[in-house]
Amino acid sequence: METLAVKSIDNLKLSKRDFLKYSTSLLTASILPFSAQLVLANEDWDLIVIGGGTAGLPAAIFSANRGLKVLIIEKAPSLGGTLFLSTGQIAGSGTIFQKNKGIQDTPDKHYEDIMRINKNSSDPDLTRILVNNAGNMINWLAANGYRIFENHPVTGIGHEHFKIARYQQGLMGGISILNVFKPFIDQGVKQGNITVLLNTGAADLIQDEEGSIVGVVAENIDGKQIEYKARNTVIASGGCASNPHLFEELHNIPLYCQIAYPFSQGTGLLLGQSAGGFIHGGDKYASLVGMIPADDKYPSTMYGRAPLNPSIRRPWEILVNSNGRRFVQEDNESIDHIEHGILQQPGQRHWAIFDQRILEESPPMIPDWNAQRIINESKKHPMFKNENTLSKLAIKSGINPNELSQTIDKYNAGIKNSTPDEFNRSYRPVSIEKPPFYSIRMQGWTLVSFAGLAVNKNLQVIKSSGEPIQNLFAVGEVIGAGATSGNAYVNGMLVTPAITFGRLLGENIGLSRQG
Repeated sequence: METLAVKSIDNLKLSKRDFLKYSTSLLTASILPFSAQLVLANEDWDLIVIGGGTAGLPAAIFSANRGLKVLIIEKAPSLGGTLFLSTGQIAGSGTIFQKNKGIQDTPDKHYEDIMRINKNSSDPDLTRILVNNAGNMINWLAANGYRIFENHPVTGIGHEHFKIARYQQGLMGGISILNVFKPFIDQGVKQGNITVLLNTGAADLIQDEEGSIVGVVAENIDGKQIEYKARNTVIASGGCASNPHLFEELHNIPLYCQIAYPFSQGTGLLLGQSAGGFIHGGDKYASLVGMIPADDKYPSTMYGRAPLNPSIRRPWEILVNSNGRRFVQEDNESIDHIEHGILQQPGQRHWAIFDQRILEESPPMIPDWNAQRIINESKKHPMFKNENTLSKLAIKSGINPNELSQTIDKYNAGIKNSTPDEFNRSYRPVSIEKPPFYSIRMQGWTLVSFAGLAVNKNLQVIKSSGEPIQNLFAVGEVIGAGATSGNAYVNGMLVTPAITFGRLLGENIGLSRQG
């Protein structure tokens, strides 16, 4: 690996005034001249943050507020990371938003709700730290201009509901959170406490003879590498859900849908591993439902999506697997129940089966798609089929035709004879018997990685022995969605831990030698 060792800057003609001029324009995706990058290599940094997104920004802000000198290294041409794509939904107890609605809540109740939903599969220590501090972080956002929808907080939206309303979303999604962070970053840059390197990736970590991390080897947009030394380093570079090969290696499941933030390539995971850390949590993978692939290539882009959430729309259709058999209670109030049912199916593939009457009379299964569009898609798109007989529909769809016919007969007989459904489904508005018959092939999917770097309660990256790697921390999706969400999609347990843990690191990093 080629590294540019910078020992003297006598020949660099860059004044402090010029440097500040470049620094204050960094948030608009300007590229810092190489001469300025070399100047930075001789600076004495308290903290290097790898990744200027959901977790990295609060880590930098709260460190700078304490007077620490912070360098942000960001691969993308702008700060913000996944906040540009995220809904930004967050959850916490004891917030001003709850107080305004007269909602009584505590961290203990929040903790119990999380563990109930994910069946005690998230890290108990990290989850406890999260619930104890999430409310304060949300209140900080509110005090600095963060505004939510009038009917929020709520118990849930697209995921399993909490028992208490503590879940809210900003009016502009993730951008609402970024808009709170940005003025603080701007202020830190102007004051000289924060410096941002955009279009710059972290190529390696620098370790001393004792194994402590003492800096980062960065690579700029031209492929030139420079060493930056720092007392502490935070990896906040996100997950690997845009890297199909790494994702499959860590989760033992293919990446079916290419929808995540493009820079979520898993660089931070590999950096932490190379320094002696280890990656875990891939076994906590959970699948979202109802993604309609654009084609048969994986990973595919998303052509459409049926939420399949009974709390949003009660199902008229049935769901079957490639064997033509039902496998889940389609009207179960728990979307987690349906998600885990789909996770167990071959390739996580699932087909919605319905007939002409259901198409005409039911609410749209795919939001904002009317019946005519379904008919049109059936003539041209590989995931949509229709036929006058169930046997022909099954063959065209890639489903076992005999099993599908038996499945439909059994379902229809239960409705006709008013006998209990084999999966305890109660909402069965009409039989599936009026041709033509339709199928929509859907796929389990995710936009996050559940595997991540193992960290301790101080958010230090640790070895498999449990020993911390000195001066190296990790926060955000790089520690794995499963760390605080477990093997389920728990309300707010992706963005909330990122911003909360980022703040905690910023407030505490460097106060003492930890571990």
